[in-house]
Amino acid sequence: MKLNNSEIFINGPDGKLEAKYVQSKRENAPLAVILHPHPEYGGTMNNKVVYHAYHTFLKNGFSVCRFNFRGVGKSEGKFDNGLGELSDAAAALDFIQRNNANSNESWVIGFSFGALISMQLLMRRPEIFRFISISPQPNIFDFNFLAPCPTSGLVIHGDQDQLVPKDTMIVLKEKLVSQKNITVDFNEIKGANHFFTGKEKDLVDCIDGYIKKESRLF
Repeated sequence: MKLNNSEIFINGPDGKLEAKYVQSKRENAPLAVILHPHPEYGGTMNNKVVYHAYHTFLKNGFSVCRFNFRGVGKSEGKFDNGLGELSDAAAALDFIQRNNANSNESWVIGFSFGALISMQLLMRRPEIFRFISISPQPNIFDFNFLAPCPTSGLVIHGDQDQLVPKDTMIVLKEKLVSQKNITVDFNEIKGANHFFTGKEKDLVDCIDGYIKKESRLF
């Protein structure tokens, strides 16, 4: 069901999911699905980090979708402690792939809680080409399922992240950079907190640089 101004509803496993979606005019354009922070702490698809990531991919010629997890905004259903949210993310990926059947490049991007869900989706969907994990929280969420991590990607975090102790990020980095046959880059943004307050340009530049380095478009 289409609405104006790129607003749509996706058929999710627990009802309609409110989304923003823009289809690229490029033939065979790559795809990106962007996942928002924790619903129980105010996370929505209109979060600033999610918004900036969404528009960075649009400017690089991708077809891009961001959406509200179940129970957020106009999305139906209720919070499901990550299990249902993973199913929501899979539904969004299905939607964008179905509407861009000629694309051969799918990316998943997640911020905070969304970073966890994006990495879990990565393990289930071998066709995912690259991931960007923004401010993951290995001190709260267990990332041991990344054994091995199936796809190359980028982890972005701030060196002043007030929610994630540095030692836990070091452990995650050691786990991912040592894996064979893939390359996981880590980019620590100086002076940035968990939400990149005042460091939005640095975040955008980091995402933009990784897209231009890794996408087949360039």
